[in-house]
Amino acid sequence: MKHPQKDRAAGLSSVKTLRQRAREHVESGAVTPSYAADRETVLRLLNEALATELVCTLRYRRHYFAAQGVHAESVKHEFLTHSNEELGHADLLAQRIVQLDGLPDFDPQGLADRSHAEYLACESLDGIIRENLVAERVAIESYKEMIEFVAGNDPTTRRLLETILAKEEEHAEELSSLLSVVAVRPPAQVANSGVLSI
Repeated sequence: MKHPQKDRAAGLSSVKTLRQRAREHVESGAVTPSYAADRETVLRLLNEALATELVCTLRYRRHYFAAQGVHAESVKHEFLTHSNEELGHADLLAQRIVQLDGLPDFDPQGLADRSHAEYLACESLDGIIRENLVAERVAIESYKEMIEFVAGNDPTTRRLLETILAKEEEHAEELSSLLSVVAVRPPAQVANSGVLSI
């Protein structure tokens, strides 16, 4: 019969060691001594992402109520769906911040300054879709950089950010498709041949 300690793979801690480390700084909750990322920076990034998601939630909500025009009804449905999904992202980020022994920053004072995306109110449906697409592209770049920053040092945060990134990429694709349908096209030009060119 093999001894359990000799069967352990190289680099893995013994059960006794794991139990001992778990008792150290127990008040830190999920943040154990093996947490390798710069926690303060991760918390700052997560709070910036939280602000971004809250601003996006509000922007999509406004555009849901403000959208008008021939294509507005189908577009409004997308805006409402995106607004709800962005709020879900905000909740997930806030939960992770708490797990890392931080406080989620929901203070409306300075929310726009902390957000990576802007809150812009547009009048035309074309402009509304375009600004939301820009915001999604900003979010995609932000999440990619955050994922690279945490890399192997915080796999839980990395997986969360990757999940949100996938949804933001989906939003961008949907908005790009909508934009191709409702985009304002330049007026027809009369070519030298006298034939209308569009």
